[in-house]
Amino acid sequence: MRFSDDLPAAPVDSAGRPVRLGLRENWLQFTLLVVVNVCVGGLVGLERTTVPLIGTDVFGLTSDLAVFSFIIAFGSTKAMTNLAAGALTARFSRKQLLVAGWLIGVPVPFALAWAPSWGWIVAANVLLGLNQGLTWSMTVNMKIDLVGPSRRGLATGLNEAAGYTAVGVTALLTGYLATAYGLRPVPELIGVVFVAAGLALALVVRDTAAHVALELARHSRPLPDGEDIALAATFARTSWRDRSLRGASQAGLVNNLNDGLTWGVFPLLFTDRGLGLAAVGLIKGLYPILWGIGQIPTGHLADRVGRKPLIVSGMLVQAAGFVLALVLLDRPLLAGVLSAVALGIGTAMVYPALIASVSDHAHPAWRANALGTYRFWRDIGYAAGALVAGVLADALGLEATVVAAAVLTAASGLLAARWIAERPVR
Repeated sequence: MRFSDDLPAAPVDSAGRPVRLGLRENWLQFTLLVVVNVCVGGLVGLERTTVPLIGTDVFGLTSDLAVFSFIIAFGSTKAMTNLAAGALTARFSRKQLLVAGWLIGVPVPFALAWAPSWGWIVAANVLLGLNQGLTWSMTVNMKIDLVGPSRRGLATGLNEAAGYTAVGVTALLTGYLATAYGLRPVPELIGVVFVAAGLALALVVRDTAAHVALELARHSRPLPDGEDIALAATFARTSWRDRSLRGASQAGLVNNLNDGLTWGVFPLLFTDRGLGLAAVGLIKGLYPILWGIGQIPTGHLADRVGRKPLIVSGMLVQAAGFVLALVLLDRPLLAGVLSAVALGIGTAMVYPALIASVSDHAHPAWRANALGTYRFWRDIGYAAGALVAGVLADALGLEATVVAAAVLTAASGLLAARWIAERPVR
């Protein structure tokens, strides 16, 4: 595009370079952010296999709700941080928030490795929630900023693929390390590598404020006069006033409710059925690995066929995964693996399509707040899942908890089908 002399000059980045939108045009910065999110996912992956078992085997917890309290602490803190992150972008740059998130995460692997009591584990998960809320929010926002509206699905797919593949690989690795060296401290200390690498890369990557300015200048739908773009107004719009954003928010909540539930329940369910740490690590690792890798093709597909078909069908595939876990439970390794495969594929279908759908329905002027609100509801699902799982498991048993997850997931998929509408990318 050529600009006439009477039009404002094209935005430039912090180094004075002309700004262009697109994956190819910004491949280096995009790649750096992908690697950053590998580190983000790796840090939370430390907990997937070992921490519920640390609660029962090391600290002697007998209540499932008490064991799952670390997930409640993580999920509620991350959700609130996601919400705040959108508002904070009005005062701080995305890069500043990314660096701050990594500084907050520095103590986490050390606390998990040597915590003298369960309370320290819960406190470490508060820090982990702050870390994940800032770092993951900023990487996804910065990638969306770089690529522009036509490639949001692919951008979010690559971002989430990097993070959740790292979650799965780390969960798998910690399971094998725990088998060889015990539940602590060796499995947790690989997190030091993730923190050091993530912080170093965050200091190198460039901010994306100029890319947001360029998209705003090109946006085909002007911001209506007087439209409130503050956090409170955007929260209401994203949570219930806008039908499509409401549909995405509830689907995101239920999706991560499932993840929080499996995070706590599956290690206990399958060890009760006789599986060892390595087998549990395989199940807990396979789910996010498929979830992660699968988001590359599903993110691209969301740009081609639309967001809604992937969201609805993905939620139903997840529900089928829980059913498989119960139907085949007499063969626990097969049940765990097949359930992990279905959950991983279903979540891969849903995750990038939901973020892209929220981005489609949000004006660039309030998109960061809309994504923060969506991610608030999505990640409060971790806390809700752990709470529901703890209460149901203590009252009715672990298997009843899995049944509840299947029913909730199927119902959420049907709500998404009713509420979410497609919007052509702009």
